[in-house]
Amino acid sequence: MDLVTFWFILITVLWVVYFVLEGFDFGVGMLLPFLGRNDTERRVLINTIAPVWDGNEVWLITAGAAIFAAFPEWYATLFSGFYLPLLLILAGLIARGVAFEYRGTIESDKWRRTWDGAIIFGSVVPALLWGVAFANIIAGVPIDADKQFTGNLLTLLNPYGLLGGLTTLLLFAFHGALFLGLRTEGEIRTRAIDLGAKLALPTIAVAAVFAVWTQLAHGRAWTWAMVVIAALALINAGYCALKHKEGLGFASTSVATVAAIVLLFGSLFPDVMPSSTSTAFSLTIHNASSTHYTLVVMSWVACLMTPVVILYQAWTYWVFRHRIGVAKIPPGHGLPWDTKKATTTEAAV
Repeated sequence: MDLVTFWFILITVLWVVYFVLEGFDFGVGMLLPFLGRNDTERRVLINTIAPVWDGNEVWLITAGAAIFAAFPEWYATLFSGFYLPLLLILAGLIARGVAFEYRGTIESDKWRRTWDGAIIFGSVVPALLWGVAFANIIAGVPIDADKQFTGNLLTLLNPYGLLGGLTTLLLFAFHGALFLGLRTEGEIRTRAIDLGAKLALPTIAVAAVFAVWTQLAHGRAWTWAMVVIAALALINAGYCALKHKEGLGFASTSVATVAAIVLLFGSLFPDVMPSSTSTAFSLTIHNASSTHYTLVVMSWVACLMTPVVILYQAWTYWVFRHRIGVAKIPPGHGLPWDTKKATTTEAAV
């Protein structure tokens, strides 16, 4: 295996980890108005991800930085051509992060509803647009001989791209519902799992259409395995939701997410950004990569630092592994820094 292939695989792994972890974050935010019937219940939902959401976003930064360093031509074409969708994703992530910190700073229902709206916006928009963006990357976009994107926003809003967005939206909502079942207790847990069971069928149907379309149009022979794995995992997740086996169900939606991302990147390889104008203009792992020396240095850094990040984040999840319920939420509006009122397994939001 040469270094450009190694870095393509590593970038795939980074995106896999990001979507598995950030996917349930998005799901929790999207389901906030459906499962949180009052402010205390909404605080329960937010507290399930409060200790980990920012750590989950580290994988997005790492994936973007890896593309920038290993495949600068890919980074330049992607971020210039997809500027508006990526800007909307960034705006959503910023709004959501600020909302987590600010919603409890003032004792006002209107104030909290405003920031709850920001959490919902910051969850729905990225969940939708990530699917649109990656579907278009797989299908190919107009790129000229100078490696410049020549399309516009409407170019990206094609049936395949929109189907990709709807797939990630439903998948993350389903993933988030089962995560809430795993991290909450009492009535909220029951409602979350029941909502997950209702989301199972539309998620399976939409994801099946998108996966088969992707496989038939862009897939390789071996990526059929990813289609089958994703399908079986989602069916099992739906069954587990019906039986209130949220742990196994959450593991199944995680497997489905992994299979979906491997399907996309496996269908893409060895391209990193196909050109719909002419295959001669496509960006590949070879014509978009950095120099060999740069890849060597990056490889040493990645091999040394990635295990450290994984160990630290695993420790974080272990510390905040306990279930959260209404009875464990301290009274008041819950200032973000008011940790004296929270237990060691809660974040006071």
